[in-house]
Order: sequence, then C-alpha cells, then structure tokens
Amino acid sequence: MSNDPFAQLKAIQREGWSLFAPLEAVTTTTAAVLVKHACIRANQVVLDVGCGTGVGAVTAARVGAKVCALDLSPVLIEHGRQHAALAGVEIDFTEGDVEALPYGDSTFDVVISQFGHMFAPRPDVTTAEMLRVLKPGGTLAFSTWPPEHYVGQMFALVGKFVPPPPGAAAPPQWGDPNIIRQRLGDAVTDIVFDRSVMVFPALSPQHYRKGIEETLGPVVKLVAALQDEPAKLAAFRAELDSFVSRYFENNMVRQHYLMTRATKK
Repeated sequence: MSNDPFAQLKAIQREGWSLFAPLEAVTTTTAAVLVKHACIRANQVVLDVGCGTGVGAVTAARVGAKVCALDLSPVLIEHGRQHAALAGVEIDFTEGDVEALPYGDSTFDVVISQFGHMFAPRPDVTTAEMLRVLKPGGTLAFSTWPPEHYVGQMFALVGKFVPPPPGAAAPPQWGDPNIIRQRLGDAVTDIVFDRSVMVFPALSPQHYRKGIEETLGPVVKLVAALQDEPAKLAAFRAELDSFVSRYFENNMVRQHYLMTRATKK
C-alpha cells in the first residue's frame, strides 16, 4: 500500500470503522434484503466486499452459498469470524482493500457490498476490481446511501467540516442511479434499481447522534478532529440534529437506501 496515494485515508478509515460493531444490529435485516435482491442461491461462489462484521456474508452462507468476505478493518473481520462460527457456516474472511482485491479474475458468481465499497476513494478502481473478480454472466449487487436522503446528507455535512483529501470521491455519489450507470458503463447489462428503508431505533435525535459519534467511522473521526474547536463541534451537532429530526418518528430514524443489481457481460 506504500504506492497508494490514499494510504493515509485508508489507515484513518481502518481505525475509525473498527468501532462499528455496535451498529451491526440495524444492518442485519437490510443484509437479508440485499442477499435476496442479488438472487443468491446455494452453491454459488460469493464475495462480500466491505463486509464489516459479516452480516451479509453470514446471510449468504446460510442460503448455502460459498462465501468469501473482505474488509479493511481487522477488528470487524474478527467479529465476522465469530458470527460465522456461531451460525455454523464457513466463510473465508480476509483483511483487504476493495481497490486491490486479492482474488483471481472471474472467481465469483456474485459480488455484493452493503454500504461498504462506496467508501473507497476511487470509484473507477473499485468498479474495475469488483468486475474483474466477477465471472461473465455473474451478478454485481450493492446497497448505497442516496445523496438526497438523510445518510447522504449526513456524509455531505461531515465533508463540509472535515473535507476529504483531493481526488477522493464523495461516498453518496454511489447512491445516484445516473452516476452508477456511468460507472458501470457497458461492462454490464440488465441494471435494476430498488429502494428500501433501514429503521434505526433511538430515544431521541440526540441519542441517535451520540450513538453514531461513538461508532460510525467518519463521524468518530470528525468529533475527534474538532475536540479543540468547540464552536465548530457545536455547529456540527446542531446541524446534524436538525437533519436527524426530519427523519425521526416513533422513536426511530428512517434511513432510505438504494439497491443496485447488474449482470457482467
């Protein structure tokens, strides 16, 4: 990774996302929805990119698929191994980078990512790698956060206070169907989009904010970066609470997301 221009960013991501595990509970049902959206079947060879604690990988394995799973964070990989052992399924977990997948060409029948690959800084490299390891006729499927809804707006807010390094793409761009079509280009056919909502229980917008300040990588790093700038930190929190309030009802935050499925030519 020494020649990677974004090595420092990835090191920061690796550290920040290591705290994600407490959030996995709200992603388990959406993982099942993604596995169904990807039409994963028994005996297919599946890769879960940016697997986090392995909720998508375990779900696919329980369908009977042969699963590999990859994530930047060794801490989350270890959580995934524990989940697989408890569920009684075999998954090959690997610490690694979606921009340099450690797998051969045309290895997998299906490649999935649940809110994972979108945080890699170079969409062109990420797209090329996911398609490289996918067999012709194989399925690429992923869930992402649209820029017009809460989570996309939240990441834009984080970027306003702590801008990403030059050349790094904004993650919510992966939630725009037009941009997705451009990125996948003529390498795929039969692009299908669907939308759903992740429900995040919370007692108040402030409870929700406190939770993600302690567990959601980019927000964790932002709060740490602003510790010596209390006015800026207060401004961020006020604006975030305002965003959250728009999606908060019945003690839960509604987080709209996009799912994409395509077939590699």
